[in-house]
Amino acid sequence: MSFINYLSREINCKIVYYGPGLCGKTTNLQYIYNKTNPEAKGKMISLATDTDRTLFFDFLPLALGEIRGFKTRFHLYTVPGQVFYDASRKLILKGVDGVVFVADSQIARAEANQESLENLRTNLAEQQLDLDEVPYVIQYNKRDMPSIMSVEELRAMLNPTRVPDFEAVAVNGDGVFDTLKAVAKLVLTELKRGTPK
Repeated sequence: MSFINYLSREINCKIVYYGPGLCGKTTNLQYIYNKTNPEAKGKMISLATDTDRTLFFDFLPLALGEIRGFKTRFHLYTVPGQVFYDASRKLILKGVDGVVFVADSQIARAEANQESLENLRTNLAEQQLDLDEVPYVIQYNKRDMPSIMSVEELRAMLNPTRVPDFEAVAVNGDGVFDTLKAVAKLVLTELKRGTPK
C-alpha cells in the first residue's frame, strides 16, 4: 500500500525484511544504509529490545528513475526475529509493498526458517494479503558458514514457487544489493500497474 506524497512528488514504498532471529536482517539494512549516499537517505532508527532490534530507514534511490514524474522513496524495515515479538511483526507488516525473506543457510536453522516463513504467511493473511501475490524475494544468507544447506535444499524447503532468490553473505555485502534491487524492481513493476496520473 504505497503512500503518494503529491507535494514532494514522491511515491513511498515499504519493504520489510523478514526471517528468523539472527539470520542477518539487521546486517542487510546496516550494509545498505552504510553504502547509500548520505543525501539520499534519512536517519536509521533502531528500536532495541532485550534480545533483538527493529531497524528502519528510508532512502531515495537515484538510479531507479521516476514513475510518471514521481520519485520513489523506499522505506526499509526489519522485524524482530523472536517469536514472542509477533505483535511487533504484525504492526511492521501493515501497508507492506514488498518482502525480503532472509533465510539462515545453516543446517541447524532449517526449522527456524520454516517456522518464520509460515509466520510471515499467517501474518500477511491477517491483513488479507497473500505472500504469493506480494512482491517477494528470498535471500539465502550466511553462505560462508561451515554447516550449511545447499541452495537446492533451501529452494525445495522455502521456495517452491520459485520467486527470485539470492545467495548472500550480508556481513561482507555479498548479495545484499542484488536482493534489494530485485525486490525494488518487483515493487516498481506492481506500482506501474496502478500509478497516479
